[in-house]
Amino acid sequence: MDSITQALLGATVQASLLGRWQGRKALLYGAALGTLPDLDVVLDFGDAIANMTHHRGFSHSLFVLSLVAVVLTWLTRRLRPDPRYSSNRLLLTVWLVLITHVLLDSFTSYGTQLFWPLTTPPVAWSSVFIIDPLYSVPLLLAVLIGAFAGLQGRRQTLAIAALSVSTLYLATTLAGKQMAERRVETVLADQGIQAEQLFSTPTPFNSLLWRVIVIEGDDYHEALVSWFDRQPPQLVRIPRGTALASVLSESPQHARLTWFTGGVMRYDEIDGRLLVTDLRLGMTGFHPFRFPMAERNSEHWRLIPFVERLPAERGDLDRLKQIWRRIWGQQPPLPLAEWAAELNRR
Repeated sequence: MDSITQALLGATVQASLLGRWQGRKALLYGAALGTLPDLDVVLDFGDAIANMTHHRGFSHSLFVLSLVAVVLTWLTRRLRPDPRYSSNRLLLTVWLVLITHVLLDSFTSYGTQLFWPLTTPPVAWSSVFIIDPLYSVPLLLAVLIGAFAGLQGRRQTLAIAALSVSTLYLATTLAGKQMAERRVETVLADQGIQAEQLFSTPTPFNSLLWRVIVIEGDDYHEALVSWFDRQPPQLVRIPRGTALASVLSESPQHARLTWFTGGVMRYDEIDGRLLVTDLRLGMTGFHPFRFPMAERNSEHWRLIPFVERLPAERGDLDRLKQIWRRIWGQQPPLPLAEWAAELNRR
């Protein structure tokens, strides 16, 4: 999730457990600690793919963060002892602030390596967009009230209530994900489409409208599904360009990117360069992670040894308005094929 939400989450967790004794300082301590796992963004792992696929790696490991929680608790007790609450309570607070950060990240589509250093694929439950106001607002209200009015008495209970509301909201997003996938699977069965892989994720800034990607050989299908749809979803077939993937058979960056994304990618040749796009993130036609990985010299392809990320485009307000209208009605359908084709022109 975004850094502001992570800071709000950390502040609310710490306020819930230690606000009675630490007062408003609990909000500051929790906010700082809640952003700690994301400090790996300052590290340079080599190239753009390495930076992408190592982010949310060791710093988001349940094993590493559990050890960090023990060390921080020991240091705090040595340097700033406070007899009003136990070491076990402090350890639980620090551990929960760190662990809730990475668990929340796992609800997004990016991919979080919870079990690093094990080489299991990153965890991406992909049920919330990276910025979701409905999740963040209850935490924001609790933090603001705690900051202005203090954390004594019922105001500490408010922080617990905010965490409960936000957690309940996360549960509803998992229900939405299952709803969208079931509806698409029904259409796949009716049309006799054998899906090699199915990936679903909410559209930007909401959890009511879902984007479902179905991988089928050299193509992929995209469908939009809303809680309010009356008719079955419409599948839009889009070329995936998988024939170009053979060019990257010797590329270690491509192998790592395939592991990280689960293969939910497309390939395009534009101006003599082979571009690989992570389809999971962003919105149809606007994907923040695109990489030139090979270039054509006459009839031969050459791997690009140092891979850079193309500048990300965020779309425009008009398309966000179209997405918002699509939540409430299926007509007119969004031009997904047209939006996806724009990747061939950028």
